[in-house]
Amino acid sequence: MSHLFARLNWFRIICWLILAAILVITVTPLWIMLKTALMPSSEVFNYSTSWWPNNPTLVNFERVLGLLSTEESLKAGGSGAKVNFSLAMLNSIIFTGIIVIIQTASAAAAAYAFARLRFPGRSVLFGLFVASMMIPGVVTFIPNFILIRDLGWLNTMMGMVAPFCLMQGFSVFFLRQFFLALPKELEEAAYIEGASHFYIFYRIAIPLSITPLITIATLIGINMWNEFLWPYLVAKDEAHQVLTVALQGFKSQTPQGQPDWTGLMAATAISVLPTIGLLLIFGRNVVESIQFSGSK
Repeated sequence: MSHLFARLNWFRIICWLILAAILVITVTPLWIMLKTALMPSSEVFNYSTSWWPNNPTLVNFERVLGLLSTEESLKAGGSGAKVNFSLAMLNSIIFTGIIVIIQTASAAAAAYAFARLRFPGRSVLFGLFVASMMIPGVVTFIPNFILIRDLGWLNTMMGMVAPFCLMQGFSVFFLRQFFLALPKELEEAAYIEGASHFYIFYRIAIPLSITPLITIATLIGINMWNEFLWPYLVAKDEAHQVLTVALQGFKSQTPQGQPDWTGLMAATAISVLPTIGLLLIFGRNVVESIQFSGSK
């Protein structure tokens, strides 16, 4: 028994070491980003191998937030590149919020139909939804772009959100697992009282599935907040640029001959705060929901 316990202890130690290594690999790029954002522009290359900013400063955050004039920004080491950070942030919030609300609602309705309703071709249709997860998103870019162009939705918020608004295969599959686990007795009692399918879905199934709905909304929100290629193709007008596209434009501007790395890292550090906040608030729900879904 002592040998068994010793082997288990060593196994746990190895597992913790692996987790620690993964954590270091994950956090290191974020720390380098924050360190660079806190450094004066003149010290970026001189102290690039240092793990701590030599003279920490918040001037880079002030520059990208538009709190300094152009002259003050150049004096602080900026390149002269500009980005309408507040507008890009607002566009990202609107873009992400619309997609999260519509996609979560449509996926929940489809998942409930596949889990509880009986109709011809249900299994085949659900199989097609699951199979859609194996189709790379880039395959649909050209057809979607042609459709959005023909509809006259280029450089509009409608054109950016349209391809993402309907339900996705993973969302439907994920939520269906939870609706299958709901007690049928509740639905049968509601049927006896004359409740419709919509009433049962809205007043019984949804309140009992708040955790998985929050989970899928969180995953969709993080994914859409980081979306770059489609908004970049559809809306190049600054008035409709999301944050990821605006940061790419900021990086590409080189009025002084080289990118403004400290400003770019400061803007990037601010842009990741919403996703970190979502994970901190709803991370436990995500883990618990995925564990439950996997056990089914």
